[in-house]
Amino acid sequence: MKWRGWVGGLVVACGVVPLALGQSGLDTPANAPRLSDMMTRIQVRHAKLWFAGQAQNWPLAAYELSQLKTALAEAAVLYTGIPVSNVTTMMTPIQAISDSIDAKDNKRFAKAVGDLTDGCNACHGSMERSFVMIRVPTENPFSNQVFRQSGKR
Repeated sequence: MKWRGWVGGLVVACGVVPLALGQSGLDTPANAPRLSDMMTRIQVRHAKLWFAGQAQNWPLAAYELSQLKTALAEAAVLYTGIPVSNVTTMMTPIQAISDSIDAKDNKRFAKAVGDLTDGCNACHGSMERSFVMIRVPTENPFSNQVFRQSGKR
């Protein structure tokens, strides 16, 4: 999985779409989901990504990473007040997670998710929301989802 294309697209979306919206006088659409609701969705993906990786269910981890990236891109496009630098700082840990999934390397995966988590908290701090601090999950709240791959016990 190489996400460089996605990353480039995200940079363009973060740079061009907000610029276009700003030039046209448009703000975040009134019917857009609240940023806090979008972040809650991202937090769920963050947790599911972690549990998929811990179960070494690499296809599920790849799926959750894809969903997390999509949600981050949507937030960046809808909420133009989020500095592009905050979003682009997530590229390195996201690429590292992708690479660790490709390599099926649980140790690299754990470090990369930790780095992503640090990036989330740094972004929250830069937006004067340092009171919203997340961590790598310690307990699985998703008792209705099996994280191990089918056929594995």
